[in-house]
Amino acid sequence: MMFEYLLRIGDNCLILSQRLAEWCGHGPAIEEDIALTNVALDLLGQARLWLSCAGDEDQLAYLRDAREFRNVLLVEQPNGDYADTTARQFYFDVWHYYFLHDLRASKEERMAGIAEKALKEVAYHVERSRDWVIHLGDGTPESHERMQRALDSLWTYTGEMFEMDEVDQAVGVDLQSVQERWIERVSETLRQATLNLPSGQWMQRGGKRGMHTEKLGYLLAEMQFLQRAYPGAQW
Repeated sequence: MMFEYLLRIGDNCLILSQRLAEWCGHGPAIEEDIALTNVALDLLGQARLWLSCAGDEDQLAYLRDAREFRNVLLVEQPNGDYADTTARQFYFDVWHYYFLHDLRASKEERMAGIAEKALKEVAYHVERSRDWVIHLGDGTPESHERMQRALDSLWTYTGEMFEMDEVDQAVGVDLQSVQERWIERVSETLRQATLNLPSGQWMQRGGKRGMHTEKLGYLLAEMQFLQRAYPGAQW
């Protein structure tokens, strides 16, 4: 169960890092291009720590098929426009912060240590994505409309972050407690952004059990191409 749990944490970071890396050179402004790349690198570093706890980090990243990945569906969703990327990042960042906050109390010392280190980076991620939600939501009529549309569209993928199964119950954080704080923080931010909290949607699930959207397959085809084409290749 510990192996499965480590994959879930590491895969979330790895897949979202790859998504953010797609913005490199395409950001709406040079400062934001650099900021997104830095967040992607933070998440990649965290993914390496988690996956190295589970086994060979390179093999786990580059030689697994889509059904073997355990990330939530939210992080594999396409970048879309900048509102879509911001909404996806904000939803995940707030969850990630409270998850790591609680994981620091784990009896597994190495896991607790990684959580402690990663939390410092994720605290910045939350403030950054939160500021952009407010900036776009309380900006122009067009930015407001796009931000609300993005939040509504991605809401259906948020429920899975709080779904608890036997793996979570055996070795993990109480995700129901995380959900309470997540809702409070998200709601407070959306009020400041003059945006509405989405509700009433059926929640998509399956990523934590290896059932993904077709979008993950395309992402992995690009991410894993070099290792698949030239097995054992090294820098």
